[in-house]
Amino acid sequence: MMQPKPDRVTYLVTGCAGFIGSTLIDRLLANGHPVVGVDCLTPTYQAMIKERNLTDAIEHPGFSMRRDDLAVSDLEPLLDGVDTVFHLAGQPGVQTSWGSGFANHLERNVLVTQRLMEACLATGVRRLVLASSSSVYGAVDGATMEDAPLRPLSPYGLSKLSTEHLASLYGVRGLDVVPLRFFTVYGPRQRPDMAFHRMVEAALGGPAFPLRGDGSQRRSFTFVDDVVDAVVRVAVAPGVSGMVLNVGSSTATPLIDVLDLVGRLVGRPVPVEYHERPPGDPDLTHACVDRLRDMIGWVPTTGLEDGLAEQVAHHRATRSLRAPGAPGRDLLLSGSVTT
Repeated sequence: MMQPKPDRVTYLVTGCAGFIGSTLIDRLLANGHPVVGVDCLTPTYQAMIKERNLTDAIEHPGFSMRRDDLAVSDLEPLLDGVDTVFHLAGQPGVQTSWGSGFANHLERNVLVTQRLMEACLATGVRRLVLASSSSVYGAVDGATMEDAPLRPLSPYGLSKLSTEHLASLYGVRGLDVVPLRFFTVYGPRQRPDMAFHRMVEAALGGPAFPLRGDGSQRRSFTFVDDVVDAVVRVAVAPGVSGMVLNVGSSTATPLIDVLDLVGRLVGRPVPVEYHERPPGDPDLTHACVDRLRDMIGWVPTTGLEDGLAEQVAHHRATRSLRAPGAPGRDLLLSGSVTT
């Protein structure tokens, strides 16, 4: 059934059918906010998975969905009445950004962000919360503060750093932009190409996990609910306009330890295939979140084992939905979407 568009649109979420975007939408709707989501369902992974992410939202009277392509659509009508934009859409992936794949990163990360900022400025959007990445830092040797040198190791990291530079430029013109540097987000709905997803699926009987290197690389693995909590708080926080903020776990964990933990949570070891370490893969990402703590009182609260347990439970549930004969729903193509 077609859902009516709310009279007053407060929030717009780009990339709304993705991992973080759909989780954010559920939080905003639970808090009583009307939300418009926009997602053109780029083929980074199966559209069916993205559609499933919006199962609850699509039935909510406060949510409406647009299938606009931000790279080509007229964006000003999309922003009519919008107070705050959460810009989570983009082209993910370090390894896919090499070679000819960089064209997609330029369009989906840089060009789209510039077009959106122009439209936000023209329509008087109050604040744009921008998803950036820890990939902007490159090689580090400890917990990283926001004023650390920025030396990306991949074209993907370069594209995300470019969006931060755009934020600075449009800030001079009067647009309130707050870039958030996310550190390796995991949890339910994680993208199929990401490490934790592949580990859990491997342990549950799927293809072996491709371990690239010896597993000694350490990451600030950050649970998605903690990330969403930071995003929601930043949207309304005073005094953060134009600030770049890290959003990540304050603990850096070796990848090999995560493999062991996933095996214990699933009840069987993760089968592994060994591969060479790829280019652009840093030895360490480690978030210092002192600035975010001081500005809005945020610190991550979900430990790695608890968060992974939630992700494993999500995988078990969705695997049952994928079983032969399980009921399915074509949510976003059934008339529940405005185009």
